[in-house]
Amino acid sequence: MRDDDALEKAASLLRRAERVAVLTGAGVSTESGIPDFRSPGGLWSRYDPSKLTFDKFVASADTRRLYWEIATESYPVLRDAEPNAAHRAVAALERCGKLLLLVTQNVDGLHQKAGTSDEKIIEIHGSSLRVTCIDCGAPHDREEVHARVLDGDVAPGCDHCGGRLKPATVSFGQAMPERETLAAFQAARSCDLMLVIGSSLVVYPAAGLPDEAVRGGASLIIVNNEATDKDHLAAATLGGSAGESMSLLLRRAGLDGADG
Repeated sequence: MRDDDALEKAASLLRRAERVAVLTGAGVSTESGIPDFRSPGGLWSRYDPSKLTFDKFVASADTRRLYWEIATESYPVLRDAEPNAAHRAVAALERCGKLLLLVTQNVDGLHQKAGTSDEKIIEIHGSSLRVTCIDCGAPHDREEVHARVLDGDVAPGCDHCGGRLKPATVSFGQAMPERETLAAFQAARSCDLMLVIGSSLVVYPAAGLPDEAVRGGASLIIVNNEATDKDHLAAATLGGSAGESMSLLLRRAGLDGADG
């Protein structure tokens, strides 16, 4: 299918859709200057993720110190990043009444900054902008904890119980959040269109959402700068940058007036 034919097909599907489930991945965040952890030069090329599993975080003070060292390095980049055209396009889908649910694999909060409502977002891998005590569950302000680490509290403890604080992201070996995962798959089953933006579709369980949507009778559009293993399921695939492709898609679908 030629690029223009794919764009027209995707636009036609989006124009007719009433219940759009969106899945976004790292390709959306990188356009806001946030490095993909798995890419060359990313965190996992400099640190061994097998040494930073959840079990090791729980058991080892040394692992917690290293974890917070990495988290303190990455937090300002996430905190200060700004949404791009892809984030704004998803927010536009909510404004025009089409967005059923956004499931994001990203932990940067940029969809909220772009205007997508909290009740329409599932952060399936958690958020780096929050901190939780893994012992008592108490939430903590990330900015305050960040300042504590910079001041020398290299493995900060909970203000309430003295337990172990951790950024509210899902670590290697940590159980996925049950409520959020169930909601994501329910949206995939009940949508009439699934739109995947900037995800390589290799990290599960999120990578299983397109399969679930197609089994439920929904159409699938994939927007990604590289081919994915799910492209054969898609009614249309769009290459190039997430922001540019989503801007073109909304314009072709006649929905660009909602992008304000």
